[in-house]
Amino acid sequence: MPDLFETAPRVLSVTELTHAVRGLLETGIGGVWVEGEVCNHRRQASGHQYFNLKDDKCVLACVLFHRPYLRLRQAQLSDGMLVHVRGELTVYEARGQYQLNVSLVQAAGAGMLQAKFEALKKKLAAEGLFDPARKKPLPKFPRVIGVITSPSGAALRDMLTILQRRAPWLRVVIHPVKVQGEGAAGEIAAAVDEFQLAGVLPEVDILVVCRGGGSAEDLWQFNEEILARAIYRSAIPVVSAVGHEIDFTICDFVADLRAPTPSAAAELVAPDGAELEKRFLQIALQLQRKASSRLEEGRARLASAARAIREPRIDERWQRADLASEALRRAAKARLAELKQQVLSARAAMGRHRPDQIARLRRQQLAELGRQIRGCFREQLESRKTRLLHCEGLLRVLAPQATLERGFSITTNAAGEIIHSVRQAEPGAEIFTRVRDGAFASRIEE
Repeated sequence: MPDLFETAPRVLSVTELTHAVRGLLETGIGGVWVEGEVCNHRRQASGHQYFNLKDDKCVLACVLFHRPYLRLRQAQLSDGMLVHVRGELTVYEARGQYQLNVSLVQAAGAGMLQAKFEALKKKLAAEGLFDPARKKPLPKFPRVIGVITSPSGAALRDMLTILQRRAPWLRVVIHPVKVQGEGAAGEIAAAVDEFQLAGVLPEVDILVVCRGGGSAEDLWQFNEEILARAIYRSAIPVVSAVGHEIDFTICDFVADLRAPTPSAAAELVAPDGAELEKRFLQIALQLQRKASSRLEEGRARLASAARAIREPRIDERWQRADLASEALRRAAKARLAELKQQVLSARAAMGRHRPDQIARLRRQQLAELGRQIRGCFREQLESRKTRLLHCEGLLRVLAPQATLERGFSITTNAAGEIIHSVRQAEPGAEIFTRVRDGAFASRIEE
């Protein structure tokens, strides 16, 4: 292949350069065996599989095309596997990205992530961090719930929607943290510890550590030892709601309760308000029935006693029975009114504590902060623009060309050095003079 990088008589287009690079890779390297850990694995409807191979320093893009006519048994790829792959190194020209077109995959072990997971799980289990006997029960009727998660994730929105529907009187305290990438585990562990400190954050009855689904690499921060030990020493019951139902993390094993998803966690920690109201009404109806039954029993007993005694003052006894019956009726009515008032108070409390109103207030505060930031940015931009225009004016005034425009000239010798003194003007030497509209040469005479 001709050396396009040195001998090309013209500027290459992006396509030509990319095509040349592809030719160099395919002819210079071609087929290779590569060992690495699978991450970001994706299987398309077409059957093609896209994934990355990585080691502790680099990442290589790979594609395994679906070929129905091939009967080779391939290893089932998944994130975290350590594999050996055979393929041809090439360039995907549409993106200018080099990749490995894989033709054969062989499993090389359980994968580094899985091995680290199993080792830490075994270590913590031996120390008793997963012991069911130490797990704390969740309160049936919590007043305040703490949620540790990313404030921009869909998991938080789903949780708040369900909590609002089931128990709108609940107060939700959100501690925003990173849930992915380097340092996320330490940040989540610090948030768990902060909830234990009196006066630092509002007191909560339950802590929920959650995030949505993702690859094994995305969820890895929830497998770190620092987070597991923070959950273990928490005096507040902790619910782990990480990923989907099929995802398991160290955080799930050490928490007091594992929820298969963040939405399921909301269902587990919050009582159903509609069911509670229904139960209150049933209790009120039962009390009303018992009171009516007792009244009827009292009347029957009084009537029976009156018939047995047959005393002349039977009318007075009937009057006493009526008075007793009326007193029982009033007592039952007052009790029912008291229960009704309790139900109405509970409904009012449900309406007052609404997370959507808190979220609306936070959005307004964020919008105001955004307006202030934009105003400061505009002021800084105008200030920089004014200074730039001032400097530009100074440069125009002080530039050599401006001096020439005013009638001055610049004289240099053959070496391009400016002549400042007659001592530099040697007889017979050639000099060059630059004026406003050009330059001319001359020779010094004695």
